[in-house]
Amino acid sequence: MFSAIKDSVFVGFGIGIAVPGVLVSIVWFIMHQVSFLAKADLLLIGCIAVNAVLLKIFFKQQKDSLGRGVLSATFIWAFAFFFYKVNQS
Repeated sequence: MFSAIKDSVFVGFGIGIAVPGVLVSIVWFIMHQVSFLAKADLLLIGCIAVNAVLLKIFFKQQKDSLGRGVLSATFIWAFAFFFYKVNQS
């Protein structure tokens, strides 16, 4: 399934931004609709952790550039989550 994806850092970065982005939007909506999940920030971390699975898949298929792109996107997401937590208090 992932073998047809071009091995490029920019493609990996796009995948690393898009996949957690979709998941974070869904979780964000659910967190604001269900009151007892309003403080469940672990759900947001789980959305970002999906990139770890993508990293494992890409490195296993010898697509190192894709993996590097996903890794850089993971750092961006981690910084965004840190910024969110600092401003939440």
